[in-house]
Amino acid sequence: MGGLWLGALVLALAAAAMAPAGEEEDLSMPGTESQKAFDLLDERFPESNSQGAEARLVFQAPDGQRVTARENKAAVQDALGSLDGGDQVASTTDPYESGAVSEDGTIAYSTITYTEGAVDLTESTKSALEDAANQARDAGLTVEVGGSALDSEEEPGGTTELIGVAVAAVVLVLALGSLVAAGLSLLTALLGVAIAFGLVSALAVPLGLTSTVAILALMLGLAVGIDYALFITSRFRDECAQGSEPEEAAGRAVGTAGSAVVFAGATVFIALVGLGVVGIPELTKMGMGGAGAVALAVLVALTLVPALFGLFGRRVLPRAVRKAAGAPRRGAENYATSHDEPAGDRQPIATKPAKRIGTRWARFVLRRPVAVLMIAGLGLGAVAVPALSLELGLPGDESKSVETTQRRAYDLLSEGFGPGFNGPLTVVVDASKSADTRAATNQVVTTLRGVDGIASVGDPALSRTKDTAILTAVPKTAPNSGETKDLVHAIRGAVSGVEADTGAAILVTGTTAMNIDISEAMSDALIPYLTVVIGLALLLLLVVFRSVLVPVKAALGFLLSVGAAFGVLVAVFQWGWAADLLGIEQTGPVMSLMPILIIGIVFGLAMDYEVFLLTRMREAHVHGASPGEAIVSGFRHSGRVVAAAAIIMISVFAGFVGMSSPTIQTMGVGLAAAVLFDAFVVRMAIVPAVLALLGHRAWWLPRILDRVLPNVDIEGEALTRHVPAAATVPDAAVAPLPAGRHRG
Repeated sequence: MGGLWLGALVLALAAAAMAPAGEEEDLSMPGTESQKAFDLLDERFPESNSQGAEARLVFQAPDGQRVTARENKAAVQDALGSLDGGDQVASTTDPYESGAVSEDGTIAYSTITYTEGAVDLTESTKSALEDAANQARDAGLTVEVGGSALDSEEEPGGTTELIGVAVAAVVLVLALGSLVAAGLSLLTALLGVAIAFGLVSALAVPLGLTSTVAILALMLGLAVGIDYALFITSRFRDECAQGSEPEEAAGRAVGTAGSAVVFAGATVFIALVGLGVVGIPELTKMGMGGAGAVALAVLVALTLVPALFGLFGRRVLPRAVRKAAGAPRRGAENYATSHDEPAGDRQPIATKPAKRIGTRWARFVLRRPVAVLMIAGLGLGAVAVPALSLELGLPGDESKSVETTQRRAYDLLSEGFGPGFNGPLTVVVDASKSADTRAATNQVVTTLRGVDGIASVGDPALSRTKDTAILTAVPKTAPNSGETKDLVHAIRGAVSGVEADTGAAILVTGTTAMNIDISEAMSDALIPYLTVVIGLALLLLLVVFRSVLVPVKAALGFLLSVGAAFGVLVAVFQWGWAADLLGIEQTGPVMSLMPILIIGIVFGLAMDYEVFLLTRMREAHVHGASPGEAIVSGFRHSGRVVAAAAIIMISVFAGFVGMSSPTIQTMGVGLAAAVLFDAFVVRMAIVPAVLALLGHRAWWLPRILDRVLPNVDIEGEALTRHVPAAATVPDAAVAPLPAGRHRG
């Protein structure tokens, strides 16, 4: 089995190495007005290549001088002259002829358009642009470069990601107490994610996958790959510690924890694939890339991990445990009772120290369920309050570090031409069904100049067929401001009268309008998608746990953790709390794709923890344990492992916060916060508190549903029935509750 996976790794990496680099595509939203306008421009202005890269050379005169001074003007024109006729250059504009000089004469800019997209620009083309900027700098001007021409793909592998993996390795060693077991979990996860990353890279061009898709696949594959291997390894160690031979222990681990891994992975997979219903191609690709990485992680955990158990055997156990156990036999003789614990709290020698914390915490919650529930619920509610102020948008050059030339160019243009200059609106007049294109266009110009919030309206440009015109309207406000959003709606409302009068179709587009349309579409899709996800959670958990109240509790807990994660995103990225600590230099709207993406991912991960924690509880319950005993049993066997898995996942996600891409930063913060809240507050505190208050009612299922629902053997009961009765130690041995306390 190991040889097959190594072969798959070699093939995936070879395919990735031979595949051409993928293109970074702009976000699009089929069906929106702005996207229809872009499609119309490609049809009526084929020579303009709306997908071509663009650069802006921004020139600022030295203090006390103007760019219109003879020597400065000569320096600007010489720099631009070096680009004229260059390879891949479609056109350059002269700022002195096009009116691209600020009112005070201190700042000017030139727009350079290219025949190819940003990813297809050669190094010599980019070098020529930088050389032109340096030429003007040598003449004493301040020069910065904006636009998409210098954009590059975000490459994984930075320091913070490596720190996240290192933290995961340390947590594995502490949780498992064995370098062999920790290395096994980490190695298999890295192999799975390497295959996934290679496949995404190889398919980048045929499927149009971007670097963000690859990074999401890396992020998710690494996190769930380590977790799934950890869960199966932990169950294998439990079985070995109780006397099973490695071969039998591996089979039981795959049949029990492996079944839970399949279900957990399926929930993540379905939630990610479901992102396709939103209708944004980039979001669909991200969902598919992440889902593929999760599917690979499940396959590796079910096949390669148990194969390595056969190779390492009992060496997966800590050295001290192997020595203490000697040649353990599966039975009650492997249980020992300490002087400070009640007789009912017997534990296998091999696992007793590791499970003591989970048992104590479960008993604490059982003693004070109302207090725990109130503190945890109100705490998450308070963290979620900022989410009420959530604003969605798409990051541009304004969100980049001030150390980048793109951000400095953005700031110079805002200073010289106003905050709205970096987000111009393009108004397309389709007069193919109008009697007079020019008359219709002039009426649109007059209407635009009368709309409040527009700083200027440029001269119209007609297509070769004279049936379509383009107008540029510059807002007075910044691209991501609420005022600009209102302005786009005001323009669309104002030109509707012109459409009725002239018969022309008038569309508002441009990057700013597209961002606004996508953000609104995301907001509109948020509740329906959340409804689908919650409905899916209720159905799946109803089938798995054969209970009505357990799924309802799980869904409400998921909503709490997601709401709190959104609150963190608003506090950090909109309000700037702890932004300096995280290296975020510019606050603004939250990336519009993030809420739905986080909901999809966190839904799956939340169900992971729910399944891994509650399967042991239900296993104890169906074998006759009281509600309180079942809760303690679940935490004894799974609490510490779930906590370790959550810490690993938080470390991996937080490791991506240090990347320069605002999209990846937002994703890292949001996912790390969501996992933190869901694992440690919802699953570790709210879940046991609610179950303690519900008692036997938690596992109630109407008879009609009991007959209709399929029986999903996620706890491996069939395996238990095949084990001789003498070979099993009942988990009754869960400690009784303190005197006077009610069980369930």
